Amino acid sequence: MSPDHSRPTQIRTSTLDAITASADHITAAVRSCLEERLAWYSRLPADTRSWVGILAQSAIRAFIAWYRAGQREGESFASVFSLAPRELTRSISLSQTVELTRTVVSVVEEHVMALAAADEIDAVRAAVATFSREVAFSAARAYAVAAESRGAWDARMESLVVDAVMRGEYDDDVVSRAATIGWHDRHSVFVVVGETPHAADEAVDQMRSHLRRQRIDSLFSVQGRRLVLMIGGAENPGKTVSELSHCFGPGPLVYGPSVAHLMTANKSAHAALAGSRACPGWVNAPRPVAAEELLPERILDGDVTARRHLVEHVFTPLDALGNGLLETADSYLRCGRSVEATARSLFVHANTVRYRLSRIEEHIGYDLTNPREAYVVEVALTVGRLEAAAASRADDGATRQ
Repeated sequence: MSPDHSRPTQIRTSTLDAITASADHITAAVRSCLEERLAWYSRLPADTRSWVGILAQSAIRAFIAWYRAGQREGESFASVFSLAPRELTRSISLSQTVELTRTVVSVVEEHVMALAAADEIDAVRAAVATFSREVAFSAARAYAVAAESRGAWDARMESLVVDAVMRGEYDDDVVSRAATIGWHDRHSVFVVVGETPHAADEAVDQMRSHLRRQRIDSLFSVQGRRLVLMIGGAENPGKTVSELSHCFGPGPLVYGPSVAHLMTANKSAHAALAGSRACPGWVNAPRPVAAEELLPERILDGDVTARRHLVEHVFTPLDALGNGLLETADSYLRCGRSVEATARSLFVHANTVRYRLSRIEEHIGYDLTNPREAYVVEVALTVGRLEAAAASRADDGATRQ
């Protein structure tokens, strides 16, 4: 049978007894050395420094217990960092923990070597080497567990923030929670709604990494078959969403308009959700598509906000401008977008129609010679006339009373 090299066998019991008796002294030496060698250590809160001391003492006692019991590597050291509160992994970074571990090991080796006899030096070095390696592994495990737990907590908090924004719950708590998970005070925020992909976690991680590299903030929420993404700080929303489109599941991918900040992001969320519901009404719609490009379909789907938008931004301006622009738009659409037919119906020259069409585009931003944009304006004129008729009926009713 091959010999068991899992622990040195040459350290005498008397030496182990001396190390045990010196445990508190070694711990005090570790604390003193930490303050001397690590500038940041003295700036830690008192309770955090106290926990570091407790961990150092625990590691030393674990070393002694491991050697006395003849246990295999890792069995006594695994619980060293598990004693610490989870907040410790937030107060001290992993790189700082590496510095701590090196300092502790250095001090322990110095004191243990001083207590060992000359013929025990090799055994002590081997034991300390195991001590160093296993304490480092214990620290790495503790940080891995903390990161996993923190990741789960962040995901829950992230969903809570996104859900609150979707519901229009604006308060300082929402902003504070968003800040705790890395959201900055962005002045350009919009919401994206798409289908949840098969491997949602991997897709979210991929999108988050892509956006982080561009210094763009993001918050995600998986809501069953729907994946909601809130983006802050993107200069070109359409381009940004296009770069992420392959990460979403199949189906409509709609982004709402940019708003000033997180507290008003519900407006963008409402538009994106309404657009996502109405998008199937537009055959071969772009992907991704802006919610504002889906105004006709959103109106047909019962979206009051879209209806009001078209009335205020298309019908009302044309009606207010006069000079026959509203009549020209209406006639042009009724005449199958024929300039000549429109000119005949209005008893004007064809060039007059062309001039008026250019004026219409200048004022409302829609080119009536484009089939899609003509359709948007046609719906706007229809709902505008309906609104005007409803207002007229209301006025008549008030007059009779």
